[in-house]
Amino acid sequence: MVPAASDLGSCAPSPGPRAAMRRTREEVDATLQIAKLDPAELLPAVHCLAFRPEAAGDLCLLELEPALCQQLQAGSSLVIRGDKDEPAVLCSKDKTYDLKIADTSNMLLVIPGCKTPDQLKMEETHCNLTHTEIFGFSNNYWELRRCRPKLKKLKRLLMENTYEGPDSQKEKDSNCSKYTTEDLLDQIQASEEEIMARLQVLNACEIGGYWRILEFDYEMKLLTHVTQLVDSESWSFSKVPLSISLQELGPLEPEEMIEHCLKCYGRKYIEEGEVYFELSADKICRATAQMLLQNAVKFNLAEFQEVWQQSVPEGMITRLDQLKGEVDRRRHCSIY
Repeated sequence: MVPAASDLGSCAPSPGPRAAMRRTREEVDATLQIAKLDPAELLPAVHCLAFRPEAAGDLCLLELEPALCQQLQAGSSLVIRGDKDEPAVLCSKDKTYDLKIADTSNMLLVIPGCKTPDQLKMEETHCNLTHTEIFGFSNNYWELRRCRPKLKKLKRLLMENTYEGPDSQKEKDSNCSKYTTEDLLDQIQASEEEIMARLQVLNACEIGGYWRILEFDYEMKLLTHVTQLVDSESWSFSKVPLSISLQELGPLEPEEMIEHCLKCYGRKYIEEGEVYFELSADKICRATAQMLLQNAVKFNLAEFQEVWQQSVPEGMITRLDQLKGEVDRRRHCSIY
């Protein structure tokens, strides 16, 4: 089915491209007759196409879903990410796509201002003749396939230089690797929102403009400060005030680290204008078990459970289901 009469005046640039474009209606009708096409079955509008002398044949065409087109029209951008040894992916602000090249047997033409058959049907046309230049062409295009963000590299990069506290010798070494948000966007094959969500899962925090994961021993030091303060002040673990915690623990550790610890192990909420945290017993019990297991090689289960229960803050109850996945991850440790 041919929706509109089109005539390709020249398949390659000729010495007189302008003359080649200027087909007459009679020449078009003659072409239709040779092709044995009935003008009555076609739209009256005629596009006479010709390659412009500088028509580009190295264009990269990208097929987009409607939602991505709308984002681009609204001013958003799409970014291609990947190192030389990685297959390229395309990222919007919140999604990641694999890039796959698709070949086509038909040549794809890029024609600025060309109207579609549906647009032509809406116009009152009376056998008008339009001469149009072809801007470029291609025999393939890139198609997008939604994929999972490739985030394993993120933790590996951040674990290269964990944060051991402001007084650590590593913080004085300018050669230690550190990554800003822009650095991570350059190296991680994921959208910005997916990267930020993963940073939150990893309990990473931004220190001096760089994203860092706390060294486990330093993280446990912070947690011990918090739990001891809760015990000394006789607070409920479900209502730990932020302002007093910062005031009391500020002389011991940076306030941003105390608040980060509360965020990692608790849920923030506001009551009567004051910020509080509800600390998670499961998270604290799990972290305590990690501390006990990190240097252990062999543990009797009954003995471990006894030591574990004695090590957590008073009022918290340890359960083996809190360790789901932890024992399997620490293959060097045997519990019998």
